[in-house]
Amino acid sequence: MSDTLSMPLFPLGTVLYPGGALPLQIFEVRYLDLIKRCLREDTEFGVVSLFEGGEIRRPGEQLSLAQYGTLARIENCEAPAPALLRIQTVGTRRFKLHQVTQQKGGLWVGDIELLEVDPPVPIPDDLLHCADKLKEILESLEEQDIPEDQWPFHRPYRFDDCSWVANRWCELLPLEKPVKLQLLSLSNPLLRLELINDQLQEEGLL
Repeated sequence: MSDTLSMPLFPLGTVLYPGGALPLQIFEVRYLDLIKRCLREDTEFGVVSLFEGGEIRRPGEQLSLAQYGTLARIENCEAPAPALLRIQTVGTRRFKLHQVTQQKGGLWVGDIELLEVDPPVPIPDDLLHCADKLKEILESLEEQDIPEDQWPFHRPYRFDDCSWVANRWCELLPLEKPVKLQLLSLSNPLLRLELINDQLQEEGLL
């Protein structure tokens, strides 16, 4: 096993992918403290998907967390009220979760193993339609005059890269959580896009 590091965790019902946009509204004390520390120290936190338990703290809470997650970097933070933060985050790097503990204040901390960053892999000709379909979505949103900050994914766009295109479809498609996590765990971005291509065909989108 590679070296592990301790990372504060934010358990959520969703699955975050590298390059993915994730807005969050923070009001629990444990996460307010976490976000303020991340902003002060310019650090990231881990987003990991919930199998059991809720996002909001409850007495005696029991959580079952996914084995894989993604680090999140804070890109923007607003404080509309004294005990409320609204942040915009972006997924950066995948990790494997090995052990989890809960601190006295309720914050979950995990021993994580950072996984290799996806290498840039050009999209082969037989899968270019996956990128073209994403472009159509953006064109449709633009035609509807929907503000760009409300689009499901943000710049920089990398329509020529297997990993980026596959990750955006992983976020958009109505996949079961185990499938989303399996795709997140894959170290081969071309394989991830090939599997997404199969899903797009099953959904009748191609």
